[in-house]
Order: sequence, then structure tokens, then C-alpha cells
Amino acid sequence: MNFKNAAEAAASYIIEQRRWFHQHPELSWQEYHTTDKIAEELTAMGYEVQRFEGKTGCCALLRGGKAAEGCKTVALRADIDALPVEEKTCLPFASENDGVMHACGHDGHISMLLGAAKMLMDSKDELYGNVKLIFQAAEETCHGAEYYVDAGVLDGVDAIMGQHIWGTMESPYMSFQAGRRMASCDNFTIKVDGASTHGTTPHLGADALMGAASILMNLQTFVSRNNNPLNPLVVTVGEMHAGQRFNIIANHAEMYGTVRTFDPKFRLEIEANLRRIVENTAAALGLTASVSYEYFCSPIINDDDQLTDIARKAAVSLYGEEALADLPMMMSSEDFSYFADKVPSVFGFIGSRNEAAGLTASNHNDRYSVDESCLHRGAAMYAQFAADFLEANA
Repeated sequence: MNFKNAAEAAASYIIEQRRWFHQHPELSWQEYHTTDKIAEELTAMGYEVQRFEGKTGCCALLRGGKAAEGCKTVALRADIDALPVEEKTCLPFASENDGVMHACGHDGHISMLLGAAKMLMDSKDELYGNVKLIFQAAEETCHGAEYYVDAGVLDGVDAIMGQHIWGTMESPYMSFQAGRRMASCDNFTIKVDGASTHGTTPHLGADALMGAASILMNLQTFVSRNNNPLNPLVVTVGEMHAGQRFNIIANHAEMYGTVRTFDPKFRLEIEANLRRIVENTAAALGLTASVSYEYFCSPIINDDDQLTDIARKAAVSLYGEEALADLPMMMSSEDFSYFADKVPSVFGFIGSRNEAAGLTASNHNDRYSVDESCLHRGAAMYAQFAADFLEANA
């Protein structure tokens, strides 16, 4: 099948789906109507849909007409959850759910994969293997994909491809580059305890707020003085709470932050180093402090040369060499890595920025929207990659 032409023919369907999902966003693990709608569309195409008891999201499997014994199965993944953001786009199909918005482009991911599902079903007799469609809930929790891996969705899967609409990349360019793409994500909570007293007698207490401020500053020395400057690393404290009243020395403070890096070995050394800084800074000020450290998704690294090559050639076969653009690695994270940790993978980006159309907001912004002309191209990429992978490995 000519997926470029098929995607153009399906463009209105893909846009219609994107607008429906944009108008009806749901938060992580609450995507009930979203899942129902996806399942309804897939069933209408002829798919048998797999649901997950007590959880949102769904899967479907397409068996290719040229699939021989021992053939390969390739998975295509789209995430489906929205963010707790009050939308300010003024779109005619803006969110109907107060305080919830598809501010990260997942509405586009759903519609692109549904478009690909339609094209792949229409061309199933030409496929040399099987295609598994994964509509994954709760990506924004950084743990959603982990549930599906544990539930066995990758059983029998030989490779997986994912892609993300990206607001800082010009439409209609695509990026499928080898190497580091997105960083790991680990989060921490720091609790500092002291002793309260009247604000006019600070010497009679132990100021947890001052201790938290000192810890906050000292944490940055790990990045600037303990980390190799050639190694990408972010340590960010984004939230802090302390104190009871303006004239009381704070007896307790809490901070919440995140760590991002790419080096798997170095990643495992960070917790102990942060703990050392936190505990010793607190002790020097007569305070006590504790660190709770949670490991989330690992980095996304396109390290399978064959899959990266198939993806790049698929883009070129669809839209020419000029369709490809470079996108620098980034310190943001994606739980697609839970899939990538288990099977060979490739992950790419679809540009959605269009300054002429006023579409300049980045992902997670309350005014973020996409150039809808990129959506059918993303659908074509899903389908072309799946077909090319199966033919190359027949």
C-alpha cells in the first residue's frame, strides 16, 4: 500500500479523532471514555480489542496475510492521558473538562495511531508479520507503561516503535536519530526537622526553613562540582513548603524534586550522593533530614541501528530526505523506556510548531496546540515503519 496517499485520504478522519479526544481529555488512569472511544473505533475497523480489568488503555493485534510460521511481531505505541491544566487555547473544540487538557499532544498520538490502524487493516494481506497496537494510559505518571509490561503486552513482540508530537520542532519535520533522545526520571522528597520558637528568639530553636534553603543551594554543587561537566545532569527542586506563621521559626520543611540524566551506571550513584549532601548540611545546622528517593523511567536511547535505519528510511520513502531534521537530545523523560528496556525499540518526534499559524506554545503549556497537517504524516510513519520492519525481517 502507498501509505503516503492512504494517510492523505484518511487525514479528515485523523483530524476528527484528534479533535474529539482533545475536547474530552482525562487524567492518568481515569481515561475511561477515552478508552471506550478508542475501542469503539478499533472494533469498527475489524480489530478484536484487549482491555485490562480495573485499568484504562487497550491493545489490539493485527495478523498479516503474508505472515509465515515464526514471523515477527512489531508493536506501535501511543499514550492517551491528559494533564491537570486549565486550557486557554480558545479552540472551538477546547476541553470540556475543567482543569484537564491535552497539553502534551497525546490527543494527536491517539489519532495518528488510529489512522495507522485503519491503513494497516486495509493492507493486512500485504503484511509479512503481525502488528500490535498499544494505546497506553498514564504516561504522565512516568509509570503507566510499567503496568502494561508487567501485564504481558510485550509477550511475543520483537520490536516496538513510538513517537511524540513536539511543540518546539517545526511542522512537518520528523526526527528519528540514533543515540540519546530523552533522559531518565527519578524523583525525591526531602524532609527537614528542627525546633520551633518565637521569631524573635531564633537561638532557642532550630530553623528548618533555613536548613531547607541551605540544602537547596548545596544540592546544586553536586551538579556543578561533583558531576563531570560532559555528563548531562539536572537536579531540580520544584516545590518547597515550610513554616507555620510569619513570626515562628519553622520546625519542619519539605522539598520535592527530580533528577534527570542519561548514564545508567552514574544514575545509580546519584541517590547516595544527594543523601550525603542533605544529611550533612542538616547536621551542620543542628537539624535532621531524610531523603525518600523513587526510581522512575530510564533514559530513551535509540541504540538499535537496524530499527533506527528502518525508521529513517521509512520517513524518506514517504516524504523525502527533506522530511528529516535533527532535534537535540533533551532532559525531559518518557515512560516509553519501560517498553524499550524489554524489547528493541526506536523513538521519534513529529514537529507540530507552525509560527505562521500562531502555533508556537510548547508541550505542557496551557495554550499548546498542534499543526493538524502533521497528524496524517505521523500516522503514515507508524504504518510505514511497521510494514517495512516486517518485510525486512520476513
